[in-house]
Amino acid sequence: MVSHEKDKPWDTPDVDKWRQDEFKEEDNVSGQPFAEESSFVTLFPKYREQYLKQAWGDVAKALNAHHIGCELNLVEGSMTVKTTRKTFDPAIILKARDLIKLLARSVPLPQAVKILQDDISCDVIKIGGNLDNKERFTKRRQRLVGPNGNTLKALELLTGCYILVQGNTVSVMGPFKGLKEVRRVVEDCMKNVHPIYHIKELMIKRELAKKPELVNEDWSRFLPMFRKRNVARKNKISKKEKKPYTPFPPQQKPRKVDLQIESGEYFLGDRAKKAKELQEKRDKQQEVTDKKRDDRNKGYVAPEEEHRKNKLRN
Repeated sequence: MVSHEKDKPWDTPDVDKWRQDEFKEEDNVSGQPFAEESSFVTLFPKYREQYLKQAWGDVAKALNAHHIGCELNLVEGSMTVKTTRKTFDPAIILKARDLIKLLARSVPLPQAVKILQDDISCDVIKIGGNLDNKERFTKRRQRLVGPNGNTLKALELLTGCYILVQGNTVSVMGPFKGLKEVRRVVEDCMKNVHPIYHIKELMIKRELAKKPELVNEDWSRFLPMFRKRNVARKNKISKKEKKPYTPFPPQQKPRKVDLQIESGEYFLGDRAKKAKELQEKRDKQQEVTDKKRDDRNKGYVAPEEEHRKNKLRN
């Protein structure tokens, strides 16, 4: 008999193989502190300084429960987390790094502290460099939020994640599967794909997951296929009035030389031609100057006042 086909008495059907047990101090078999100190630093914007200053006591209290040291530097505008000699969980320093990263992106402390749990992860999606046009970027970001935040609330309900749109980033907290869905929706929204299409798809998947007979089947036939259509806009065609028909061709326009002969300019000398052109140029300049002077003087003209009769004299 092959070794891997032997009976395993500990492997019973009631065992959940996907469950993540909490890492306790007893799980650290060596019992020795870490050989090296790990630390992470995150900068925060100026407008977050007042909030972090007030809430830093609660942040230190939450991190001390996991034996993680923290420091707030208001001069440099940075937050630092590092391991101590009592730290026993090697992954908790990464969770602490995510905590200060979320705090820097305006996530409130009661929500950001949940990242220290084993089943919660986070993702900070950058959306600022996708578009060059600022106005178009603002409209697509607002499309992601939706009217009164309804689109964002629908995404949070369908994915089980916390979503915060702040500046040029989108902060997301939740399970891994939900983070993947939210990133796809956000990136497609910046590519001019409306989030409502993904919301409809997620709603259909949620209903299909409730049916046990469709667990092992392909769901692509149930999902809607949205294709981008470029609808050609009809240009308004201006109808030209038809001229009455005549068999004779139109009258030939006179040449430039003919016009000069009629005006007598053709027979003038070079000096006289230049003098005439110069005079015409000066006349046009004088006309423009007079028009600008009249426009300026309009502001100094006193308005006409109504003459009121004094009723006391009557």
